[in-house]
Amino acid sequence: MQELKYSHLSVDELTEDQAREELEVLAALIAYHDELYYLKDTPEISDSEYDELRHCNSVIEVRFPNLIRADSPSRKVGIAPTTGFAKVKHVQPMLSLDNAMSDEDVSDFLARARRFLGLQEDATMELVAEPKIDGLSASLTYMDGKFSMGATRGDGEIGENITANLKTISDIPPQLKGDRVPKRIEIRGEVYMAGEEFSLLNEKRIETGEAPFANPRNAAAGSVRQLDPQITAARPLHFFAYGLGEVSRDLSMDEHVELLDLLKEWGFVVNPWVRSCSDLGKVLEVYKELNEKRPFLGYDIDGVVYKVNRLDWQTRLGRVARSPRWAIAHKFPPEQGQTVLLKIEVQVGRTGAITPVAHLQPINIGGVVVARATLHNEDEIKRKDIREGDTVVIQRAGDVIPQVVRVVQDKRPAGTTAFAFPQVCPACGSNATRIEGEVARRCIGGLMCPAQAALRLYHFVSRPAFDIEGLGLKHIETFYHEGLIQTPVDLFHLEQKADKLKGREGWGEKSVDNLFRAIAAKRQISLERFIYALGIFQVGQTISKLLARTYISYATWRQAMESAALDKEGEDYKELVSIEGIGESIAQEVLNFVSEPHNQKILDDLAGNAQAAGQVRVLDAEIPSTIESPITGKTVVFTGTLTEFTRAEAKARAETLGAKVASAVSTKTDYVV
Repeated sequence: MQELKYSHLSVDELTEDQAREELEVLAALIAYHDELYYLKDTPEISDSEYDELRHCNSVIEVRFPNLIRADSPSRKVGIAPTTGFAKVKHVQPMLSLDNAMSDEDVSDFLARARRFLGLQEDATMELVAEPKIDGLSASLTYMDGKFSMGATRGDGEIGENITANLKTISDIPPQLKGDRVPKRIEIRGEVYMAGEEFSLLNEKRIETGEAPFANPRNAAAGSVRQLDPQITAARPLHFFAYGLGEVSRDLSMDEHVELLDLLKEWGFVVNPWVRSCSDLGKVLEVYKELNEKRPFLGYDIDGVVYKVNRLDWQTRLGRVARSPRWAIAHKFPPEQGQTVLLKIEVQVGRTGAITPVAHLQPINIGGVVVARATLHNEDEIKRKDIREGDTVVIQRAGDVIPQVVRVVQDKRPAGTTAFAFPQVCPACGSNATRIEGEVARRCIGGLMCPAQAALRLYHFVSRPAFDIEGLGLKHIETFYHEGLIQTPVDLFHLEQKADKLKGREGWGEKSVDNLFRAIAAKRQISLERFIYALGIFQVGQTISKLLARTYISYATWRQAMESAALDKEGEDYKELVSIEGIGESIAQEVLNFVSEPHNQKILDDLAGNAQAAGQVRVLDAEIPSTIESPITGKTVVFTGTLTEFTRAEAKARAETLGAKVASAVSTKTDYVV
């Protein structure tokens, strides 16, 4: 993923162009981490790091309201479901909560609510404080008192139907008790897993050769989203109820605490640590108490939720785009401890990012044994002067890999030396380059780097790329480690190794023949899909399309990229960075890729060069025409300096008239301007 460029600047120092660029990156980053968290249950960053991204997005939008994007994270809750479950539309949206990171944020929340309601500053506004359970939000619909449907939050509007799985949880009553049950009612709450049960589950998974879950939240979320309810039934899951969604009739209640009592009457489990608070001081006392008791509760909480107690005030306060105005989540600070940093190791990620990791003397922080911590990047190591042998403060912010906060300088052993960050990839020996404005150093070995190879190959055959059916990630990894496929070129020679495929589990003669037919059918591909398939960092489908429509043919694109890589002052480089939506950062990623000798050989073998044909035929890009004009379908080349337009603007106008705009004169050129 692209990194933030201006995090070292305060929001008041940002120009409008810098703010626009930062909001674009933040939208992409948050969407990426939302997918990992909500759909795949495999977060890569801590809750506090994620909250910081959202906070950064929020303060920039406040400073530049005219730049708020249509896909802004401030307008979205969660992420739309994409799995095999049926979709469920929530009658009332399942909102997310705004976060308070400090006592001052809580005070501001109370002041805003009072102002909105027209109350005096000293007017009493009772709140209810509840532990914020670190689990998976769920919605339960009851018809005539009987549990009829359960769903995930999803993106707040559309969730997944997980009814069969939720029916296996003993805390969810199949039939509501009592005589105050409406015809239709929606109960909302949190599915979670207790700490001891989580540990036992992981022990069993390790014994059977399965990968352990990272934390109880991931285990709970992964368990309720199993397509087989029997797997869910075998997992130790629980449910705390905390609120309502749609209700078919008025329940004649005045306060939120009455609702919680009614939920218990119906048969639900309500968290026992709920407290009523008359003022800010009482609220903060509850926060302090729960933070101290947090390691001993038996389940994970990551903060305290404050809700306005009066239900009519909740209705009046309403909501903003993704959050209610009547509630806020006061997040706990990260837990910390001191230990010794034994070794710094660098790892190569799937995008080629080289990330330093600290190996630690194991330490127990908040009930979790920590033996590794992220060091983020080489700048962080230099800034904090982190060395092997140092005593360091470790912060466990959420339940993903912890981080090194600082070095305890007065405990540094004599004779330590500064860490030398590698300039070459430890996995393949290719150059590890760093583009200006980015914090990560990246291996440019690309398709030849063993640390990236399997995932890059899987990307190569994915639906938006070559779209080769029958090759899942596990197949790719197996074939790679057995030497059957090392580069994308090997895919098109795989039929020569048919004898090594047939007969193995899952690969009968028919399935092998189907795979070869699927590969053969993809020996012809559009230029934009071909570029996307290469897996160049920062080059997604949109950028691939821009490149394809700019250069039209594979030969022209390849020649222009090689020329631009050799001469940063030349026309080809200037043309590349002038393409709307690309700029210098993305351009440099493309040029790094095409300059690497390993990648050049793969490009030659795949799509051919001046001396020989390749394995696939890359088709020229097609320019969609919105207007029929005299130049529709014609190929135009712009050269030199134009007097009335920039070249980029002239090209855009020609494309809207249906022309194909090429970068160099060829036999297909119709007009030269």
